[in-house]
Amino acid sequence: MSERDERPELAELRARLHATTDEARPDAVAKRRKTGQRTARENVADLVDEGSFVEYGALALAAQRSTRTVDDLVRASPADGIVCGIGTVNGALVGEARARTMVLAYDYTVFAGTQGLASHRKLDRMLALAAQHRVPIVLFAEGGGGRPNDTDTHTVAALDTTSFHAFASLSGLVPRVGIVSGRCYAGNAALLGCCDVIVATDDSNVGMAGPVMIEAGGLGKFAPEEIGPADVQTKNGVIDVRVRDEAEAVAVAKKYLSYFQGPIAPGPCAPQETLRDAMPASRRRGYKVRPIVETIADTGSVLELRREFGRSLVTALVRIEGIPLGIVASDTGHLGGAIDADAADKAARFFQLCDAFSLPIVSLVDTPGFMVGPQAEQTALVRHVSRMFVAAASLSVPYFTVVLRRGYGLGAQAMAGGHFHASVFTVSWPTGEFGGMNLEGAVRIGMRKQLDAIEDPTQREQTAQAMIAEAQRRGSAINMASLLELDAVIDPAETRAWILRGVRAAPPPPRDGRRRIVDAW
Repeated sequence: MSERDERPELAELRARLHATTDEARPDAVAKRRKTGQRTARENVADLVDEGSFVEYGALALAAQRSTRTVDDLVRASPADGIVCGIGTVNGALVGEARARTMVLAYDYTVFAGTQGLASHRKLDRMLALAAQHRVPIVLFAEGGGGRPNDTDTHTVAALDTTSFHAFASLSGLVPRVGIVSGRCYAGNAALLGCCDVIVATDDSNVGMAGPVMIEAGGLGKFAPEEIGPADVQTKNGVIDVRVRDEAEAVAVAKKYLSYFQGPIAPGPCAPQETLRDAMPASRRRGYKVRPIVETIADTGSVLELRREFGRSLVTALVRIEGIPLGIVASDTGHLGGAIDADAADKAARFFQLCDAFSLPIVSLVDTPGFMVGPQAEQTALVRHVSRMFVAAASLSVPYFTVVLRRGYGLGAQAMAGGHFHASVFTVSWPTGEFGGMNLEGAVRIGMRKQLDAIEDPTQREQTAQAMIAEAQRRGSAINMASLLELDAVIDPAETRAWILRGVRAAPPPPRDGRRRIVDAW
């Protein structure tokens, strides 16, 4: 049948669907080019495997028919500002069945990505499908929040909107990654904040209110760029992964999703023998832990989360022989590896994320313990660090502990999943040293009376050094293992092999029906 002979109803459908495309909206596309951004449909096309996307609700229009014509709404509000559908992501890597992914992309070219009545109905429909079929979600969240000028309604404040509750209820049921470029305020930000992981571009601004709402609340006038810029939201832990642009954000989202799509073919790794020289000869010297993580993991498989927040710990998703895992590692480059309130929050939430989606956890420990002192206590340290114990005690996934150097006090116990026998195994490199606190400090404080009784300063220091040496001998990894406080002392080059054998030998995590959520913080 030629286009001239095409049935009128089919021709109408084609025209309506064409109106939703970028091709039909050159002015809107040009505005995105001016800001250096892509359109919602370009982002969706980049994310999903070619030809796999099935769009829902493309014909939706803004609820403004009482004040505007349908033709006007077709031009002004395609899909009511949110592109929704299901496709596959990483299908060539994991297979079509494991690659199913839901995409929810707010369209900033439609009323600044605001949330209208129809878009909320579309969203609720999609979230119900995600819950029913356990489909992971990628949310492109750019937008200004609730739309005030939808007129086809009999509501007063729309506080009975169910979308936020529905999206939050998916926590721990399906992986959810949020992407934001540009401005994301109010309701859009509320959805973004419910995501397990947030990927944001350098030009992003995220806040629970935009300039108009802030001014209406009598809180002053602010430019959009002043509200929740990426620098702020990265350092405070809101943003998990900061990227240059939307193309990199989509690439990160694909990589992130892959860890929850199951094992893949084993990948290459760096020579493990280099781990034997990873520790400095001096026990007082710091070192970089990220190269250790990268060496243990499959090459190119490390995705670090919240790098600029809680900096005394590194949290990362990795693969070993193609098997996805989570790694939490002490970073001696910040606070000497001491765990402060931010680091504890970061670790506890990471435990929840891994447990919710059945990723085993590996802990690489080198910590003097929890951060202490009056200033630390002003951060509500007691409550925050205790989150690590509570989160670890709730884990159902296998947990493996490898002590690289220092394992001191309650902080080391928290890093080991609660205590040294809570893990499937707790092993140490030969450089490991252990104690209830820093060994030198323990001697000088615990033996203060005996040392003060020695009048000669030289003899006093010699005695102190002898006591410290004995404490170090008693706290050595080999002595700890001889008393069965460790399961083994291992060659650092065998770390990857130990983890791999442990993962393969550990039973699958039980699923007892208990709800496992991933805390928004």
